[in-house]
Amino acid sequence: MAKDQFSFDVVSEVDQHEVKNALDQAVRELQTRFDFKGTGTGMSMDEDLIEVRSSTESRLKAAVDVLREKFVRRSISLQALQEGPVLPAAKGTVRQSLHINRGISEDKARELIKFIKGSGIKVQSQVQGDQLRVTGKKKDDLQAVIKALKDKDFDIPLQFTNYRP
Repeated sequence: MAKDQFSFDVVSEVDQHEVKNALDQAVRELQTRFDFKGTGTGMSMDEDLIEVRSSTESRLKAAVDVLREKFVRRSISLQALQEGPVLPAAKGTVRQSLHINRGISEDKARELIKFIKGSGIKVQSQVQGDQLRVTGKKKDDLQAVIKALKDKDFDIPLQFTNYRP
């Protein structure tokens, strides 16, 4: 006999290993490129925060572009990268913090639930920590929700896990 409920989880995760590899590649490129020689441009990472430093704002923006390029090559969504403001730093340099978003915040979870309810598909959704669980009686309804969520841009990368038919 078939189960009554089917479910899947909506998560927003970033492979930390791939982020580290992309950062290492970007740092290596900054060290070898002629246009970055002597500009004091560099990058460092702590947990979910990448800090980019340079002598000028234009070199800083170019360094962030190099990092973005490495993210794309490693199949890391650029939506996972939240850029902070460019700030002055010591000795006339500038710096910028880039935050790596992981998990679905409460505000985004509410936005996702509101979108799912507004779609008219007969499913239930609930927040479970930093992810969202969607349950329904028909597999087709769950697949319709996945398609609707993929089609709309929520400014965060979404993955669908634990699909339980």
